[in-house]
Amino acid sequence: MIIEEINTEELHDLIVIIKNVHGFDFSDYSQASFKRQVTKVLQLEKLSAFDLRMLLTNDPLYFEQFLIKVTVNVTEMFRDPLFYKSIREHILPYLGSYQRLKIWNAGCASGEELYSFAILFAEANLYHRSFFYGTDINLDVLKVAKSGIYALNKMKQNTENYKESGALNSLSKYYTAKYDAVSIKHSIKKNVLFSSHNLVSDGVFNEFQVISCRNVLIYFNSDLQNKVIQLFYDSLANFGFLCLGSKETIRNTDLINRFKVIDKKNNIYQRID
Repeated sequence: MIIEEINTEELHDLIVIIKNVHGFDFSDYSQASFKRQVTKVLQLEKLSAFDLRMLLTNDPLYFEQFLIKVTVNVTEMFRDPLFYKSIREHILPYLGSYQRLKIWNAGCASGEELYSFAILFAEANLYHRSFFYGTDINLDVLKVAKSGIYALNKMKQNTENYKESGALNSLSKYYTAKYDAVSIKHSIKKNVLFSSHNLVSDGVFNEFQVISCRNVLIYFNSDLQNKVIQLFYDSLANFGFLCLGSKETIRNTDLINRFKVIDKKNNIYQRID
């Protein structure tokens, strides 16, 4: 059986089933992106749309596997090094006078980005008064993030990224290598917490000086993007920073007027009242 592509009506039926049975609402995700991911699942598993509907209706364990496949979880340490260099230059000096700092990485996937932030703050002598939260809807990648254990063969690229970001040390200072894996050191993990949070349905859970969310909003339609930006605004302390990266921006006029643009290229904003 060759699956060409799931059609619009079948996709809508899936979205309704997922919302009613599992409580996840994909209706405001970019339909083109979600359609591509679902079609990929059908082709890899040699399923029809009917087969997929039945599995999602009757098999809760299968839904967990499905969620992993349709939510994008590709990341690496210090990915897009100039983004981190901008944070070193524009944000960390500003935060130097704060007594307590809270940082939220929304859509953290397997955790490499949040650990990269933790290293930046350690090198700016801010780690001891900082707490880092990483959230994602995917429980399996959160397990990897909590372990802080990654493949050794990824560290070459991670190290190159780190150097380009304005490295102050050797990246190996922050992990222990054993056999074919590395483990992030306790000195970087001790102030880090990972937990489940759904940007589509969950609300504000803290007040942050820095929020980072990259390569997530591009999978949402404009209404959901605006809703999530509003969530970030409400979650930021006065003059807190929102870091979206080079691929995403705030397009809504009412929302952009609530922020000061700090770095246009890397889409780093500061909340203003």
